Amino acid sequence: MGVLPGHEGRGAVMTTVSVCSQPQVHGHPAVGGPQSRAVVLRLPCLGLLASSKENSLRTPSLQSEARWAAGNSAVKPSVSERGESYFGDKSSCVENANTLNLTSSSSVQGLNSTCIGKTPLSSGRSGCRSHTPLMGYSVTSSSAVSAHTVASVIVAVVEGRGLARGEVGMASIDLKNPEMILSQFADNTTYAKVITKLKILTPLEIIMSNTACDAGNTTKLFSLITEHFKNVTFTTVQRKYFNETKGLEYIEQLCASEFSTIFMEVQSKYYCLAAAAALLKYVEFIQNAVYAPKSLKVRFQGSEKTAMIDSSSAQNLELVINNRDSRNGHTLLGVLNYTKTPGGSRRLRSNILEPLVDAETINTRLDCVQELLQDEELFFGLQGVISKFLDTEQLLSVLVQIPKQDTVKTAESKITNLIYLKHTLELVEPLKAALRSCNTQLLKAYYNSLEDTRFGIILEKITSVINDDTRYTKGCLSMRTQKCYAVKPNINEFLDIARRTYTEIVDDIAGMITQLAEKYSLPMKTSFSSARGFFIQMNADCSTLPNGQLPSEFTKITKMKNTYSFTSADLIKMNERCQESLREIYHMTYLIVCKLLNEIYEHIHCLYKLSDIVSMLDMLLSFAHACTLSDYVRPEFTDTLAIKQGWHPILEKIAVEKPVPNNTYLTEGNNFVIITGPNMSGKSTYLKQIALCQIMAQIGSYVPAEYCSFRIAEQIFTRIGMDDDIETNASTFMKEMKEITYIIQNANDKSLIIIDELGRGTSAEEGIGICYAACEYLLNLKAFTLFATHFLELCHIDALYPNVENYHFEVQHVRSSAGNKEKIAYTYTLSKGYTEEKNYGLKAAEVSSLPSSIILDAKEITSHIAKQISHRQKSTPKMMKQRAAYQLAMRLVQTARNSRLDPDSLRVYLKALKKKYEASCPTPRENDEQQ
Repeated sequence: MGVLPGHEGRGAVMTTVSVCSQPQVHGHPAVGGPQSRAVVLRLPCLGLLASSKENSLRTPSLQSEARWAAGNSAVKPSVSERGESYFGDKSSCVENANTLNLTSSSSVQGLNSTCIGKTPLSSGRSGCRSHTPLMGYSVTSSSAVSAHTVASVIVAVVEGRGLARGEVGMASIDLKNPEMILSQFADNTTYAKVITKLKILTPLEIIMSNTACDAGNTTKLFSLITEHFKNVTFTTVQRKYFNETKGLEYIEQLCASEFSTIFMEVQSKYYCLAAAAALLKYVEFIQNAVYAPKSLKVRFQGSEKTAMIDSSSAQNLELVINNRDSRNGHTLLGVLNYTKTPGGSRRLRSNILEPLVDAETINTRLDCVQELLQDEELFFGLQGVISKFLDTEQLLSVLVQIPKQDTVKTAESKITNLIYLKHTLELVEPLKAALRSCNTQLLKAYYNSLEDTRFGIILEKITSVINDDTRYTKGCLSMRTQKCYAVKPNINEFLDIARRTYTEIVDDIAGMITQLAEKYSLPMKTSFSSARGFFIQMNADCSTLPNGQLPSEFTKITKMKNTYSFTSADLIKMNERCQESLREIYHMTYLIVCKLLNEIYEHIHCLYKLSDIVSMLDMLLSFAHACTLSDYVRPEFTDTLAIKQGWHPILEKIAVEKPVPNNTYLTEGNNFVIITGPNMSGKSTYLKQIALCQIMAQIGSYVPAEYCSFRIAEQIFTRIGMDDDIETNASTFMKEMKEITYIIQNANDKSLIIIDELGRGTSAEEGIGICYAACEYLLNLKAFTLFATHFLELCHIDALYPNVENYHFEVQHVRSSAGNKEKIAYTYTLSKGYTEEKNYGLKAAEVSSLPSSIILDAKEITSHIAKQISHRQKSTPKMMKQRAAYQLAMRLVQTARNSRLDPDSLRVYLKALKKKYEASCPTPRENDEQQ
């Protein structure tokens, strides 16, 4: 072992591990020589019998234990040692003939030296995270665990070479969910799509080819990923493991039959197949387990099916993380998240970061939300059932993995997960009953899916072996009791004897503690914890104890307030007997459970369908719940962005009073809006509000407004400035330039673009020039753009471009009671035209101690410059007439496309348009005056 350069004293260790297919000699791993920096790990071929670890269950199918051997270094427990459960055929569907070499470092900075080493597989590790992810535990209830507390996604990324550079393949798998997601797409030189997808996945580990970081030839993609994900573990694998042929073979072997259409989708997508091959091989290595044949859900996720929100925009809008406090729930996710299951919460988060772009799918969801809001019985019935589900996805992940070794914890975990499976299947009928009277297409489809006979077949087989009253319960002792007595009596005589023995020991413990309480006349009671086992607890004041102390036979005494916890030598011995008896029970129960699981394995894939139904229903219920707490409305989808009296959903949650609502209107004919107003008038809040409403609509949620219509946005870009951006520097200006460059390079006609305070990081002249040039470029697109600025000169661009509209936030001037000072009162109301508040600096100077002569001179100079600019930018009558004609034409097009008016109402509307057009055109007399 050796410490990486630059990491001395940090406990950072570089380790090389080799995984070979040859069986180890006598069950022992081969260790490198004394001068070797390598720790060699040899795993046996699956199916070979070998000696078991001391605490392993002695069953005929045991595999030998894989060890990390390097001098006196501790054995790193594999996932299976931590309680992983498995079932099914022990044969591997993934060959183990390949050899992997792994180099581990504690920081991304160590990657350069790692890559120089030319090891076939090398990884740069950031932080002191354990090599094996914490994944092997049994699933828990949604109330006991947050859905996003621990990252558990591993992603493989590979890029084409030569002419194919920019073509990127990705494969990801969540260690808590047996679903592999494949993606392949063309990206530009900014690799925006790759970075965005990785940000959404929040990976635990990223795998790339070692050729991506060859010394002196590091690819731009590798550099960008390491720059954006400094706290994520990186692993580089030999390029040969990114093999599209092997990837397709793995998918054919592992993909469940229900998802077999994936072959047609990906058979020609070589890069995502190559990423899948490297990913599956690596997951098998770190998990010390393989996925059972035909057990994985595999799907292809193209970038065209969802809207792209780049990571900077997601941060600006506070979609899932609050910018001031990451633990704060004041985010869009916090506003909408009333889910009851971890799966529902994960689905909601994923949808917020990747909204839908298919109007039909969105409207299908909205139909469901509408029915849930209209049918109170359906809403509460579904919510009551959904809240009882555990993490179905994680349960599936545990069930379909086959560990390469069996331990006591593996056995215990398998028994636990069988109980969870029984609990989950018993909820299918109540869920069907809740959906029976539904009317919408999607809910009916879910009801029909629950008619699958496999649910009943699995439950029937389970109840033939497992007691009917065996339940998932909270509390470690209660759950331990459920596991001990899970199997019905008279199935295994020795198991029945072991359980009687266990019962007698527990009774003896309770009796002994009762005798001790009588002996010392103290209020002792029996308590239990998973760490200590049985122990004694007592509530008593110190003054009531003889000499203020407990009797000497009690040990390991702890005190919290007036509560004492302690044990005795006899109780420790009885705990050991209890544990030994428990191991025997688990061993015999494990054998029965394995046999049962083998029988039901062929039917288990219906749980994928159930998992999807539960998470989607949970999210839809969450949307409906959010609607009941505020006056949200159902959005429509047209070619117009029209929001009547909309408000900011996150601000509503924070503020004491309801935020001031405002209108928004953009069409193809008026697709560019410039917004002005003084600092703190509400510009940034308004811009964020529009983007948040757009996202809410595209995920199938109702929207905070009186009425709303949206055009589907394929990309949502934001550049949000803060009011304190006045104090800027060169780095801030460069950040602005990077953000606007990214928007210009990636925007298209279907984008929603929001830009706030561009050009504040440089001089006024340069800032105006940059803003003007950026606006003219974006005006060539049909994207909907909202552009907030303090540069009032920019407002006159509407004289050249008829599709530009000016709006401003109104303020009122209020004099103080003394009458000598004036202050601004913010109304937060949006009005047409640009702001009349032109000289913020002069007004600030007036209330300062500057001499009045200087202020008067400043006003005179400012007025003279403003007149010169105004004269140059004045619209001619011809330009005004052209603008009026353009706006009339666009209104007529909009009416033809979207109007639902009856003939009489339409006639009145068209007459009003005519009057507006005539009013907008200058008369001949006005022409003469202007000339």
